[in-house]
Amino acid sequence: MLLPLFGKAASILIPMDETQKNHLKSYGIAFWVLKNGEEVDWLLNYRGGSFMSKYDKKLENECHVRGVSFEVIADAQVSKIITEINDPSVNMDVVKLEKAPKIAIYSPKDKGPLEDAVALVLKYAEIPFDYLYDEEVLKGDLYKYDWLHLHHEDFTGQYSRMMGGMGRGGMYGTSRFSSENQELNAESKSVQEAMAHKLGFEKVSKMKLAVAQHIRDFCANGGFLFAMCSGADSFDIALAAAKTDICETIYDGDPADPNAQSKLDFSQTFAFQNFTVNTNPRSRSFSDIDVSNTRRVEQSNDFFTLFDFSAKWDVVPSMLTQDHDRVIKGFKGLATAFDKSKLKPNVLIMGEMKSANEARYIHGEYGKGQWTFYGGHDPEDYQHSPNEPPTDLALHPNSPGYRLILNNVLFPAARKKKQKT
Repeated sequence: MLLPLFGKAASILIPMDETQKNHLKSYGIAFWVLKNGEEVDWLLNYRGGSFMSKYDKKLENECHVRGVSFEVIADAQVSKIITEINDPSVNMDVVKLEKAPKIAIYSPKDKGPLEDAVALVLKYAEIPFDYLYDEEVLKGDLYKYDWLHLHHEDFTGQYSRMMGGMGRGGMYGTSRFSSENQELNAESKSVQEAMAHKLGFEKVSKMKLAVAQHIRDFCANGGFLFAMCSGADSFDIALAAAKTDICETIYDGDPADPNAQSKLDFSQTFAFQNFTVNTNPRSRSFSDIDVSNTRRVEQSNDFFTLFDFSAKWDVVPSMLTQDHDRVIKGFKGLATAFDKSKLKPNVLIMGEMKSANEARYIHGEYGKGQWTFYGGHDPEDYQHSPNEPPTDLALHPNSPGYRLILNNVLFPAARKKKQKT
């Protein structure tokens, strides 16, 4: 820790390079500063995307308590850093974070061992959030928030294809579930059917579609959406299938529309187009968006690479890809990776496995809002099983894969800059 020189006013720098002891809790510190009414400078591409805020003894103490590495620097050092960043020849920039966003996770409150990665990392980083699910979304509560995460949900109303005895590709490491898991799936189906009837829907698929459309409108009106795993592909599939039925009898009591494919409306989707839905109720996939069933990548070779963006010109993707490592370990999920040929032309790929022609981390705009989709279930658990305990992030405080999630959490706090292009 560097001490301020000559007693002059100072700042606290939280480095985010390899010197940082706890990258994940560093985001929580930045959020804590914002919650206390102060601003944070996000130094894009400076020492791994560091944070800087004016000196406060309480902030110093908070860093100590949370085990976050920091440096106290004098005004002269701050000026030197800013001058370096503003040099037109270097790929760096300063983004001012002004107000802590209000955060919600679309998920049941009690998920047991299937606690998803975003809830885990928010809790670990000590960033406050609320849970919302179908009833709250349809009541309009979503508009109280700035940022929404979709966990491993199935917006098509097919219960993640687990009722037919088979799971989707890659997440669980086995094609069939135990009788205990089958019972849990049957219980989930019963609960969701009861909720659909309570809210006036004849089918769960109709309720989930209405929820997806509310979320779409939230984003169109300026909200920030972040989805992982099947929360990404099933969201777009549901929107595209609004005017047809892609659920077979085992899921909603009547057959799927035999002409469903021709009735898909890709103008309604965020990221994906020209995909083919799979209505086989026992299939391991909803469509050909996710490449889980066709990819042939060994775990030892499963990595994806982050793109390098111009911090001064492409501020948004630069914020979303801040990391101390540009190569991220791959990880599986209900939706592991997206077929690049199914992406709309305006979708920005931020992380890809080029050799497999798959996108892992993508971004785009919808109306006044923005969205990010991230493939896989848990960045530090390559192939999660329903019976495994949640990941202990105290064992992974410097996870590059989890940092991508937290970049999205802070993203809405940024002061809006005029586009330079």
